[in-house]
Amino acid sequence: MSKQPALPAVTISEHQGIRDLHLDTPWIQGSMRIKAPFDIELEYVQRMMVWLLFLPPEGLGARHALQLGLGAASITKFCHKRLRMRTTAVELNPAVIDVCRAWFQLPPDGPRLTVLNADAAQVVREPARLQTIDALCVDLYDHEAAAPVLDDEAFYAACRGLLVDGGVMTVNLFGRDASFARSSARVTRSCR
Repeated sequence: MSKQPALPAVTISEHQGIRDLHLDTPWIQGSMRIKAPFDIELEYVQRMMVWLLFLPPEGLGARHALQLGLGAASITKFCHKRLRMRTTAVELNPAVIDVCRAWFQLPPDGPRLTVLNADAAQVVREPARLQTIDALCVDLYDHEAAAPVLDDEAFYAACRGLLVDGGVMTVNLFGRDASFARSSARVTRSCR
């Protein structure tokens, strides 16, 4: 049995009313405006919510949103608190979940909110575990924010398989490596 690599330590920083989450580096993995904890602070996270343009606003409360990668829980909190959706998040690092609950106002699990401490690669291969997903946000980066950590056609196809007819998936393809074109092509091929 191979030994799993150690997960990065989670730290936070604050400046000008913004609290940031870091994973063993100065790279920001997520942020929260302290006086508006259920709003989405970072522009790239706001862009991840583009799926709202494709789902009718009426009836959002009856839909299910899934986030792969918790970050500072911005999408999770917004879907749960603002949109009143059933919301599930999957995060590999238990310390991220703990810090989000202690410092980023992530509510406890309840009837409409579930945070799973699990490997997203395994979870997407178990569609019965999640039931049906209307909005899927994939934001899985290494602690250095260099490139997506799950970035192959089989993974994206499994993600696509979770979506209901008319469901929408957004994928964060930002990174310091020149991987955007390669990753974008993989997403496109897997979702045909």
